[in-house]
Amino acid sequence: MGSLVLIQAIVAIIVIAIVAVPVVKILHKAGYSGWWAILWFIPIVNIVVIWIFAFAQWPALRDRA
Repeated sequence: MGSLVLIQAIVAIIVIAIVAVPVVKILHKAGYSGWWAILWFIPIVNIVVIWIFAFAQWPALRDRA
């Protein structure tokens, strides 16, 4: 049973990395800190964060104008 838990932990870390890396890249391109990605893993909060980013003025676009 102990080895199963270890395998599940490794798979969980891989899945988190597969999701977190693109999210951090997108946040950096938008002009935000990559630390915002942590909020994407908290249920309900992630939905609020998506709405905030969808309607907020992005710093990267603000600098272009």
